[in-house]
Amino acid sequence: MNGMNEKYNALRRRYPVFAYEAFHHEWTPEGLRLCFDFRMDDVVFHPEALIEERPFLSREVPAEALDRMVFDIGMIELISYWKCACPPTVEVRCGTLTDGQVAFWKKLYWNGLGEFFYTNGISETQKAFLKVESGEWRVENKAGSGCVAPLSTLRSPLSTQYLVPIGGGKDSVVTLELLRRAGKTIRPLIMNPRGATIECARVAGFTLEEVLVIRRKIDPTLLELNKQGYLNGHTPFSAMLAFYTRLASALSGIPNVALSNESSANESTVIGTSVNHQYSKSLEFEDDFRRYVRPTSPLEGGMGGDFNYFSFLRPLSELQIAMLFSRFTAYHDVFRSCNVGSKEDIWCGHCAKCLFAYIILSPFIEPTRLNQIFGKSMLDDETLRLEFDQLRGEAETKPFECVGTVSEVNQALSMTLRRWYPVARPALLRNLELSAALDNLETLEHLEPQGNLTPEEFNILQQACTEKNN
Repeated sequence: MNGMNEKYNALRRRYPVFAYEAFHHEWTPEGLRLCFDFRMDDVVFHPEALIEERPFLSREVPAEALDRMVFDIGMIELISYWKCACPPTVEVRCGTLTDGQVAFWKKLYWNGLGEFFYTNGISETQKAFLKVESGEWRVENKAGSGCVAPLSTLRSPLSTQYLVPIGGGKDSVVTLELLRRAGKTIRPLIMNPRGATIECARVAGFTLEEVLVIRRKIDPTLLELNKQGYLNGHTPFSAMLAFYTRLASALSGIPNVALSNESSANESTVIGTSVNHQYSKSLEFEDDFRRYVRPTSPLEGGMGGDFNYFSFLRPLSELQIAMLFSRFTAYHDVFRSCNVGSKEDIWCGHCAKCLFAYIILSPFIEPTRLNQIFGKSMLDDETLRLEFDQLRGEAETKPFECVGTVSEVNQALSMTLRRWYPVARPALLRNLELSAALDNLETLEHLEPQGNLTPEEFNILQQACTEKNN
């Protein structure tokens, strides 16, 4: 830990200031192109993004609203670059932030980087880790108005239309299918399309041309610094997605953005601490973000209109989501949740994310079929003993992955033992003792209202959970 603190402090001395110098946006034949200018002394970064052109996107978003939304995307993009050296001061030179907005960003950066500080062995305090300063509002793009102001409205009242971000895993499939079967109009949104995301959209009946596509490009300078040994680690990707969906909502005219973050995202990854790999999927972040973008928000970041960002699956456990996903068999051969194998569009079969997905689905899908999906019987793989213990709460930390709670994992294993393995057991389940009280099917039918769903949306979930599996 001392060595990492020394590196951390040395980098902070070498790079005392991280500057957010400018943002740019321009409509091109390919779509809306965004670019950001960041600087640490002699190191400059120019990350880019593209909202691909689609017939259903409008170019009529008021310029001042577009400026504000792109500026805020830059505020969340910069965290990926700031973390390589963790300069003690961030100077925002292209915009003005109120005290409330500074507090919002510092809270997001601190909690979103909890895993980063923990895994790098860095000892730091929330008060000391960062100072944020801002200057005058300055726009350096062809479409910019040069000013910012909250707007009273950007689009029509809330409707039955939903943007649904598709990540390629089981959760977004459940959101998409339940809303669609309830008669809602769905527009999938995919950031950096890959095999599983494209295939899930295809199974749902959408071509890529019918999907709202966002493509982000990491500045290669950051990758080169990582190779040189600069600091690296997890950043709050879901928070980044949130700010991109606000822009996507304005461009598409679709007010509702239905995320697929479940209740287990609220549980800490490191037991007894606030370190949470899924912080930006938590209800705490969701509520903070909704306040930030609210038209009358005291944070003054609200852009007006009816933008409604919420997680549709918030009242559900991972076990309930797995039960619902097991019914959507057309997706079973195309979904993927493995980060290690994402570039090759495979289940790597050796990581905690693969093991968790296998375990949580195991009560609902027959073992032979589950082995076909994952390529092997993961409960027979003794090399996954550490990951198995972490998932069950028998280690200091849960895996630093988007996985369910300890109680959900143990309940899934109890149900799996009863249903499929009354006598002979797979290797990881031998000598495993679990409380019979965990094997309670009634818990899968029970929902507690939480999050930001309407009564109608909550009822869609409730009805789905009380339906019986075939």
